[in-house]
Amino acid sequence: MKILLRTLVFGILLSTLTASCATTVRVRPANRVVVTKVHKPRIIVHKNVKYYRSGGVWYIKKNRRYVTVAAPIGARINVLPTGYKSIRVKGVRYYKHKGVYYKKSGRSYIVVNV
Repeated sequence: MKILLRTLVFGILLSTLTASCATTVRVRPANRVVVTKVHKPRIIVHKNVKYYRSGGVWYIKKNRRYVTVAAPIGARINVLPTGYKSIRVKGVRYYKHKGVYYKKSGRSYIVVNV
């Protein structure tokens, strides 16, 4: 009985170890999304980096794919994304959309950290 139990435990352990070694898992950070196409992106160049903005989501291009990134602080845009909310923080008016805050500056808007 002991031999059968040892063999069974050894077999399960061996199959578990070999199965996990044979499987390759790619883990990406939860906040990054990779897409192959962006619908009608607006291109913004900030500090010599080309950003693509579509639907309030910011992307950079890597190897023919678009990777979501945080909005670059200080980037200027001409039009706010559809669905923004106007809020006041300590008496200053900001515009918020999908966690990104914008502040009006002349005829454009600047991405700010609130």
